[in-house]
Amino acid sequence: MAKIKAFAGIRPNETMAKEIAALPYDVYNRTEAKAIVENNPLSFLKVDRAETQFDETIDTYDAVVYKKAQDLFNEMIEKGQLIQDQKTCLYIYRLTMKGRSQTGLVACTSIDEYIADIIKKHELTRAAKERDRINHVDSLDANTGPIFLTYRAKDAIDEIVNNWMENNPPIYDFVADDAIKHEMWCIDDVAIIESLETLFMTIPSLYIADGHHRAASAVKVGLLRREQHKDYTGAEEFNYFLSVIFPDNQLKIFDYNRVVKDLDGMTPEQFLGSVKESFDIIRTSKEQIKPTEKSTFGMFLEDTWYLIKAKEGTYRKEDPVLSLDVSVLQLNLLAPILGVGDPRTDERIDFVGGIRGLAELERRVKTDMMLAFALVPTSVDELMNIADAGELMPPKSTWFEPKLRSGLISHLLH
Repeated sequence: MAKIKAFAGIRPNETMAKEIAALPYDVYNRTEAKAIVENNPLSFLKVDRAETQFDETIDTYDAVVYKKAQDLFNEMIEKGQLIQDQKTCLYIYRLTMKGRSQTGLVACTSIDEYIADIIKKHELTRAAKERDRINHVDSLDANTGPIFLTYRAKDAIDEIVNNWMENNPPIYDFVADDAIKHEMWCIDDVAIIESLETLFMTIPSLYIADGHHRAASAVKVGLLRREQHKDYTGAEEFNYFLSVIFPDNQLKIFDYNRVVKDLDGMTPEQFLGSVKESFDIIRTSKEQIKPTEKSTFGMFLEDTWYLIKAKEGTYRKEDPVLSLDVSVLQLNLLAPILGVGDPRTDERIDFVGGIRGLAELERRVKTDMMLAFALVPTSVDELMNIADAGELMPPKSTWFEPKLRSGLISHLLH
């Protein structure tokens, strides 16, 4: 079952939603984040990345940074820039990008179900990133960055959500500077909330699509609160974390492409000769080649595009991880031919989100890289199958767009 819980959200004053809403904290480096906040002092990024309030002599992870985040969050509440709903609610959050919409339910989800793997993961987390968000959540006593979850769609849930949107005005409706439209509705009807909670109890699993570090950190803060409150009942807010839950059939995963710095000492001719041992070269072109079938790849080298296809026997179709295109490329070309080891740490490889297009791959090859690969996107089914099998996806396997905004809804842990 999947347990969801209504909560009294902290959210922007309706007149300030567009200015407050911010892209996730990890989209920017420190310099970029500082520039965003200086240009828009209302941006919630100042709370998510409070080092923007200090000069470079203050470390990003210094205790004063988290204290500043807490102060800024409280100040926004005191000034009425952020308000709290008086009743516990569920919320609907619809994002529209280039005419395609995805609609999720904003709710709290259970740290116990995360621990029990009812909320399933497909990525490893890094201790340093976890520690940063643990300190942030702990200092604010709030979840401010929602976890992006998905589930296998259920018509009855869609029907309730769609009916509410059709018959009630949104509390927010704005187009952000990146042309993404954001709409949010507040469900404050107790009977509707209970119906949705009951329906989600029939959903076997939720899946983390994006936000593994935020989820792990939120859970660890909840466990810390349990240590501090030995008499906890399980009903306290710290037993839950903020999530936006989307049906799987509304999501779009973009390709997550690769660029490589060199040919590991080979000439282009030698490299192509090695590639032909495991891949068929289907065609070449001076025009961009975007692959459309699994186990095929667009490859850009010396101003020429190649469509290559992995030969039969180079991968295991029945294995949910090894059959992924990112695995096929890594295990049959990047590692054995180019000597690219762990993609998480090897400095010879970089990753380019498919939202940037194939032109960005060409630009990188013409500036600071030697070789680029365009991949077919990982599917949502592949992601869920891997999580169901208790396996982990290779790094940089998925790129979700559009990104959820921080600051549109926050969840207090007290």
